[in-house]
This record gives sequence, structure tokens and C-alpha cells, in this order.
Amino acid sequence: MGPFVLPPDDRALSPVTGWTRDHWVATGHRWLDQVRRFSSPLGAATRLPGRVTGDGARRESMEAVGRSFLLAAPLVAGTSGPRSDDVLEWYARALLAGTDPDGPEAWPLGVTCRAPITGVTNNIVEAANLAFGLHVSRDRLWAGLTRPEQRQVAAWLRHHARLEVWHNNWQLFPAMAEGFLRSVGEDTSGCTGERNVARVESWYLEQGWYTDGPEHAIDHYNAWAIHPYLWAWYEMTGRTDAPEGRRHRERLHAFSASFADLVAPDGSLLHVGRSLTYRTAALAAVWCAELAGASALTPGQTRALTSGVLRRFVDDGVGVDAPLDLGWRRPHEPIAQTYSGFGSSYLAGIGFLGLALPDEAPVWTDREEPHAPRPRTIAAAGWIVRPQSDGIVRLVNHGSDHCEIPVEPTRPDPDDPHYAKLGYSTHTAPGTGPAWDEGVDGHLALVGDDGRASRRGVLRAMRAEGPVAASAHVPQRDGVPFPGVTVVSATIVEGDLELRAHLVRSDRAWPVREGGWQVAGDTAPRGTSAGLAAAVTNADGLTGAVVGLAGWASSSLVASTGSDAFGPASAVPVLHGSVGAGDTVLVSLHALSARPRPLEGAVTVAVSGTTVTARWGTGAEQEVDLATWLWPVLPA
Repeated sequence: MGPFVLPPDDRALSPVTGWTRDHWVATGHRWLDQVRRFSSPLGAATRLPGRVTGDGARRESMEAVGRSFLLAAPLVAGTSGPRSDDVLEWYARALLAGTDPDGPEAWPLGVTCRAPITGVTNNIVEAANLAFGLHVSRDRLWAGLTRPEQRQVAAWLRHHARLEVWHNNWQLFPAMAEGFLRSVGEDTSGCTGERNVARVESWYLEQGWYTDGPEHAIDHYNAWAIHPYLWAWYEMTGRTDAPEGRRHRERLHAFSASFADLVAPDGSLLHVGRSLTYRTAALAAVWCAELAGASALTPGQTRALTSGVLRRFVDDGVGVDAPLDLGWRRPHEPIAQTYSGFGSSYLAGIGFLGLALPDEAPVWTDREEPHAPRPRTIAAAGWIVRPQSDGIVRLVNHGSDHCEIPVEPTRPDPDDPHYAKLGYSTHTAPGTGPAWDEGVDGHLALVGDDGRASRRGVLRAMRAEGPVAASAHVPQRDGVPFPGVTVVSATIVEGDLELRAHLVRSDRAWPVREGGWQVAGDTAPRGTSAGLAAAVTNADGLTGAVVGLAGWASSSLVASTGSDAFGPASAVPVLHGSVGAGDTVLVSLHALSARPRPLEGAVTVAVSGTTVTARWGTGAEQEVDLATWLWPVLPA
């Protein structure tokens, strides 16, 4: 492949990012060319570079086709000409080859998600992606098939539409296949899409956010699965104006507003939750809101936000010289789950959904407008969102643990680094790989007699209100609780700073430690540690700092390699102390900043029993009783 040349920036139309629709089309073709250059004879067995999971290469090939089709579909729906026609022809051929049960490149059929598992289940996901893409490109791809070819594809989709699936966002996968079949008049007997959609709708929280099945599973699956597939379901089944369709439009409107507050002005996405290798897929719900006429953003704000995110990844080389890899702004396999293979990252393509809108749509012709992220508390999620004055967006997390259905069920502890931390941001990643084994950053840990740190595990209670959020957990390691210990943790937010306060109730003494923000770069971050203060700074100036204010004895720095999605070298500032039998209160100040900043005089803290009083240099004052804030005593 030749060098990737983008059109010149257009700062008149796009003063925020410089990008126009032409940049999106060029990037879309580049990402698809990276798939097609590894094509098998018929396309369905395309084998990209990268790892193969236990499901086998044929399933991974199906994934590469099905997921990249999420990009191809809006591209061919919204553009014309020879390049668009070539893409259309390749995906039609691959789709027919994969769904031909007797063909040389046939895709395996999925099996129901009930134990014992008798085959591969992930095929159901690709049935949903293919159905979604067929809906978006229906007037070109589906309409161009012969009637026997349509029946062949319909039979393959119908098989998957009838399968039972896991009780999370998977409920929408067979519904996608069923919805498309309904929309084109095919048989849908034996399908349960209405039931599945009703289940997902029952998981609604607030401000546009759903939990992904069980409680405390909140992440970007809202953006790249739940909202897009609900939008498509109501579209395909003709229910956009039914009560449930109107209700979803209201929720989509609310989500477009709250999601926009999770994106930094420089286009950096909030780095939280599993499957982050899907990258730009997080833009899908914003595009759905625009397509549905339900967006809380102006068309110019929508383009500025989405173009900012896409440009951020492209500027870092994602998809430019090689197919999309498992990683973030660079290859980093620990970011991905064990079920992710060489085609998984192409779910990013659903983030190109806006290309289905025509050239003359306001989102492509209006002048870009910046969107300034706003602070918000999403109480039902246990989240506090805080945009900073330096362009970083922070998330306080006391509500998402994803432990009911563990991300990696083979691990003895159910938590995951992308859910188990007290804070996440647009410019940092949690420690993965070796750093997750140690579990230092963003976490209060008891250190066991064997020298290993405790995990947080399942949240036992949570509450978020205004600038305060708190949660309770029982420390554990390898699935075994630390005996006689409970921990209540609270975060008190004031502007760009936050206090983390912990009440440890124990029947014996334990060493404890708390890590701050992990900072990464191409070279090792430099750091300082003196007394009760520690800080680490990377080559760009990004700084994570902690100051012990109550209960702490010393500080240190912990460095790691190969443990961060933002760079090969990382470090975290750490506090050390101990707790005794009974109640111990620990309080620390945490800062993440684009440049080093002084923290002296930022806050003074007083501890009386289990009550923490914070008096900020800004004049704000907050008081939290760690023993009762989660479970307040109600008046008689």
C-alpha cells in the first residue's frame, strides 16, 4: 500500500479539528483497504495479522468481515463511485461465501449460550453486526442480491436469531438478526427479539446510561452496542414512533449529552471499561442520535466531537500502515480480553455510522462548534465526571465493578483493571499485565501476610451525590476475603483535585498502601518522593501526584514496563501506612494535571472519629462521615 495522504485541513468549515467528510471517507477506505489486502479468494476467510483465539481462525475471519462491514455499510450507503462499488462488491461476495453452508469459506454456525457449550458462541455477535450493516446499506447491498442469495443470507441470520444468549448486551444480538429479517419480510418464527429488547430496556439507569446486564457493569458498551442496536431495532421493526421507540429516543438524547462530557477537548476518549480496543466504536451512539434527530448536540458540535476522536487515533497511526491492532493509541494486547482476536478491533467501524448521512446533511455542512465538557454526577452509576481546566476529563468510579459476569471468568478474583480503580481519565490508563498483578494504581490495598495486595472485588454498596461518591467492599485475593475486614472508600471532588478517604474496619493490624494516577510515556516518567508526597511526570508534562493527609506514614514510586496502553514505560506515586484493630481513617489528596502543579495549601483536613472535614483553598468545605454516608440514619 502507498502512503496515506489525507485532504488538506479545512479550518474555515472545521475550525476545531480541520476535518471534513472527505477526511472520514479517506480514513474509512484506508481502514477497509487494510482488511481487503489480506483477502482470501472469496473474502470470507480473510486472515489478518495478529493472534487467534481458541475459537479458531475461521471464526476470527468471520469477525474481521462482519466488523469491518460496520464501516463498509455506511460508506457504501453514503458514497458512490468506483471505490464505493469495489467495497460493495467485495463485501457482497464475502457475505455470500460465508453464509453458503456448502462453500469452501463457509462460516461456522453459532451455538446457544447455555452450558455445556457445544461450539462457538461468538458467531451470534457477527450475525448482529452483519444484520446492522445490512440495514444501513439495505438499498445497495441487500437490494442487489438475487432472491436465492437473499434466502441464503436470511437462513444464516435466522439460525442465530433463534439462539439464547448471555444476560447482558448479548440480548440484542439475536434481536438485530430478527429485526433485519422482519424489515425485509423474512420468516422470524421462533425468535424472541421483543423479549430481549424489553430486558435490556429494564436495565436503564439515568442520563442515557444502562447497566450491561447485572448491576454495576457500566462502560462504553452503552455507546457501541446498547444504544446503536436499540436504535436499529426500533428502526427495523417500524417502532420509532411507538411509546417504547419514543422513550428510547429520549434516552438517546440524554446519552448524547452525557457522553459528550466524557470526551476531552483534544479528542481523547475516557479510558474505562473492557473492549477498549474498539476505539472509535464509542462514537456510534452520537451518530445514532444525529440520525434519529435526537441529539443534544448541534450538528457542528457532533462533527467536531466525532472528528476530534477519529483524528486523535489517526494522528497516532491507528489503521494507517497496518490493520487495526489490539490496543489503543498503540498496540497493547493486555488491553484486550482473551476472546479478542485479529478481527476484533474492527468493531471500531460502527463509529463511522455518520457516513450514511448524505453530503448535504447539516452535520457535514455546518461549521464546527466546540463542545466544552461539563461536570456531572451520574448517581445511579456511582460516577462523578469532572472536566479539568487543563483539558483532562476525570471520572470518579464508585459504581462499576463488572463482577457479576466477570470480564475474565477464569481469574480467581472477579474484578478487572478497567473497572476496579477509583478513578479513570482521558489521558491515563490503568495498570495492566504486570502492573495489574501488583494492583498499585488507583486502589487502596491491604497487604497480606504473603506480601500480596488485596483486590477490591464486588462493590457491597455505593452512593454518589454532588461532589461526593463512596462505595464499600471486602478486600480479597484469589477469591478469599481478608478475614474480618471491610473498607468504605469515599472521593470528595473540588475542581481539578480530589480527596480519597477510607475507613478500614479490621479485627487485626495490616500494612496498607494507596496508589495514585499511573502516568506513562515512551520513556520512563521521572518522579519525586519525599515524606508524605510523591509525584510522577512523563516527557509531555502529564503529572500524577499524591499527598498523605491523615493516617499515612511514607511515600514511594513504583515503576513498570509493558503495563500501560499509553506508553511502554509507566510509574505511579504511592502512599504507605498501616491499620490496626478497630477503625482506621486514611485520607489523601490526589491530582492529575497536564503539567506539574503545586499542592501546598490546596486543602486542609480534619478527622474526628470517622468524620472527615475538608476545607479547600477555594473556600469550599465538605464533611463526610465515612461510617454513615453510605447508610445514612433516616429520621424517625
